[in-house]
Amino acid sequence: MGSSHALSRGPSMRYGPHIIGVGLFAFVALLGAAFATDNLFAQHMWVLFFVLGASTIVLMRTTALSPAAPADPSAYLDGPIRYGAIATMFWGVVGFLVGVVVALQLAYPDLNIEPWFNFGRMRPLHTSAVIFAFGGNALIATSFYVVQRTSRARLFGGDLAWFVFWGYQLFIVMAATGYLLGITQSREYAEPEWYVDLWLTIVWVAYLVVFLGTILKRKEPHIYVANWFYLSFIVTIAMLHVVNNLAVPVSITGIKSYSAFSGVQDALTQWWYGHNAVGFFLTAGFLGMMYYFVPKQANRPVYSYRLSIIHFWALIFLYIWAGPHHLHYTALPDWAQTLGMVFSIMLWMPSWGGMINGLMTLSGAWDKIRTDPIIRMMVMAIAFYGMSTFEGPVMSIKAVNSLSHYTDWTIGHVHSGALGWVGLISFAAIYYMVPKLWNRERLYSVRMVTWHFWLATLGIVVYAAVMWVSGIMQGLMWREYDDQGFLVYSFAETVAAMHPYYVMRALGGVLYLTGALIMAFNITMTILGRQREEEPIGGSAASPAPALQPAE
Repeated sequence: MGSSHALSRGPSMRYGPHIIGVGLFAFVALLGAAFATDNLFAQHMWVLFFVLGASTIVLMRTTALSPAAPADPSAYLDGPIRYGAIATMFWGVVGFLVGVVVALQLAYPDLNIEPWFNFGRMRPLHTSAVIFAFGGNALIATSFYVVQRTSRARLFGGDLAWFVFWGYQLFIVMAATGYLLGITQSREYAEPEWYVDLWLTIVWVAYLVVFLGTILKRKEPHIYVANWFYLSFIVTIAMLHVVNNLAVPVSITGIKSYSAFSGVQDALTQWWYGHNAVGFFLTAGFLGMMYYFVPKQANRPVYSYRLSIIHFWALIFLYIWAGPHHLHYTALPDWAQTLGMVFSIMLWMPSWGGMINGLMTLSGAWDKIRTDPIIRMMVMAIAFYGMSTFEGPVMSIKAVNSLSHYTDWTIGHVHSGALGWVGLISFAAIYYMVPKLWNRERLYSVRMVTWHFWLATLGIVVYAAVMWVSGIMQGLMWREYDDQGFLVYSFAETVAAMHPYYVMRALGGVLYLTGALIMAFNITMTILGRQREEEPIGGSAASPAPALQPAE
């Protein structure tokens, strides 16, 4: 009875609610554009209207062309994951490309194009594209992949997972166009305005419902540790997003809003959000990737399950307190600054516990570093995780922070973590998932993975090294006084001294972008079902075993 009902469910029934929903949102956007009280809000509503209008047309064409496809209720829901893998690569290339442009704008200021493409608007576009578009799609796709396979259950909520995917893409488009139009809250992280924040809140709650619902209906009694990390990331980011973006709009037809916080309270809230976005979005979620994909690729069990439990609870308890270390020597009370510093230093221990657990999972399989470039990428990611989580606590110490803060040293630290840890572990996870999601025997080219690994690694090393040098030079120049107590160098002189380092920084970004483009081509050809004829690398399992020689 159930199967005949599924077969009778035609395309119009399948896509009808989607078309109505998207069309309704497009109509609301049209009303917003018509009754807007300021020009920027009207422009943003027109962007939303055209995006949703195009989406409605695509859905209607899909309805007309798609045959009735009955869904197997026992099968995994991998459609949103496939789209998520593609979106991850697309937004990654976009984010890295904008990063190269921003780096070149610092080296060559004439590249600033007013008003939409100047540094002030491109920089938040770059950071949000890499963190939330590239990283966010990687997290959503891999979490949906992992939770189904470790729970032995289909994603909860039916088409709700599709809403999470497309709703998140709409948030990315609205945030990105808002940055270029100059629509932000004008705070530290240049957050989108109130209506974009509200939409993201709806999408994120749906994400939590899908993930938690899948765990609750699991057929596997044990909750695998990767799911704990993913769940902590989803819950904590929801809390951070809501509290940090508490604001009262002046009008529902205008962009202007007033934050619920002001002064030093606003600064503290911003960095409670900012550092925990690092701690839970860029660390906990990607540790969930590490705990699933490293054992799967290495075909080895996690080194210590007990250590993973200690790692989890210590990390999530300590991270939430570390934000004030960004506010040393400010109006924040001294006790709060010291509290942030102490908790940041303590964070080093659970962070390295996770690093050790990830690396030691390769016990008995170390030879795969030579033969498997995906494993090599994972190991390099974990190494950068360990380095970044040592450097961060060191930089939180007040004496060190007095030199490093506001300099390019901080930029080098952030990028060694973002490109080295987040980027490489995401690339490795996509390389692992794509052949399985599209039922391919292997990737189009394993050698291209090797090229990607070396280009990305060299790009990160060049980028981070020159930023460390320029940052320390910058800090020392700022604090250089003569015997009469006057500054030796003007601010303009410190900027001029950093020009060669900015050029090298852009070169590092170009290398990293080139690796991502190679990956995008490799993934595209894999999806299309192509395979490149290649010799096995370094005596892989595909190569013939050497003939045994008699003992003498």
